[in-house]
Amino acid sequence: MEKILKPMSGYLTLVICLGLFIAAVYFFISGVDQSITYVVLAMLCFLTSCFFLKGLMIIQPNHSRVLNFFGKYVGTVKDNGLFFINPLYSSQKMSLRSENLQGQTLKVNDKMGNPIEIAVVIVWKVGDTYKAAFDVERYSDFVKMQSEAAVRHLAMSFPYDNLEDDHAPITLREGGDKINSILEQELTDRLSKAGIIIQEARISHLAYASEIAGAMLQRQQATAIVAARTKIVEGAVGMVDLALKKLSAENIVELDDERKAAMVSNLMVVLCGEKAATPVLNAGTLYN
Repeated sequence: MEKILKPMSGYLTLVICLGLFIAAVYFFISGVDQSITYVVLAMLCFLTSCFFLKGLMIIQPNHSRVLNFFGKYVGTVKDNGLFFINPLYSSQKMSLRSENLQGQTLKVNDKMGNPIEIAVVIVWKVGDTYKAAFDVERYSDFVKMQSEAAVRHLAMSFPYDNLEDDHAPITLREGGDKINSILEQELTDRLSKAGIIIQEARISHLAYASEIAGAMLQRQQATAIVAARTKIVEGAVGMVDLALKKLSAENIVELDDERKAAMVSNLMVVLCGEKAATPVLNAGTLYN
């Protein structure tokens, strides 16, 4: 478990180190002409200064140091500034800044078995330095591998769209924020063991694989055409029904079943045709 340390300020130690270094220079210069004792004092002051300097560390904003004492975890320093710690501690630098991961485009099969291409953008940062330093080998590589696994699992859990699965509540193409929320939760579950916090996850690329893209495009176009034709036919039937009712209600003309059938046929051709109808004048009667 992560343990936060509050080390002492390093400014006083820095002043002491500078004083010892100056004393070492003074004793060394004095010992050349007087006594070997001054040389020994100069070496002691110099070594002491170097020992204390090893305990000084500078931590930049949004950075931290993980401290160990002969293989035992001591704690983590997350404050910024100049600090002094036990010179025998070993430290590991670790950034706490948010990082972007642009995942590579993966070719996977969706829930219906169709090959698709998918890629995501993930914003993450280190939340627990102990887990990131000691529970996984290299946390940055762990993030990359587990993110790819999460994206594959997401793609296999939902259909690309609802062309084949009309009753699918969520699809990759139309899921939007819901799909992104599921992806974030999947990544959080996988990366929590490494102390990683997922701040945002979004699908950046989604398309059918090249080998079926053409066929799926034609299918989508056909579906759109059928839907449009259905609306046109529904509207045309309503207009024909309205026309017949108006003619009958206002006694404009009496139509038998054959004339009604002919009128319905003509109106449907005019209303449902892709091009404007060309009128043909009938100088005779319907029965001649």
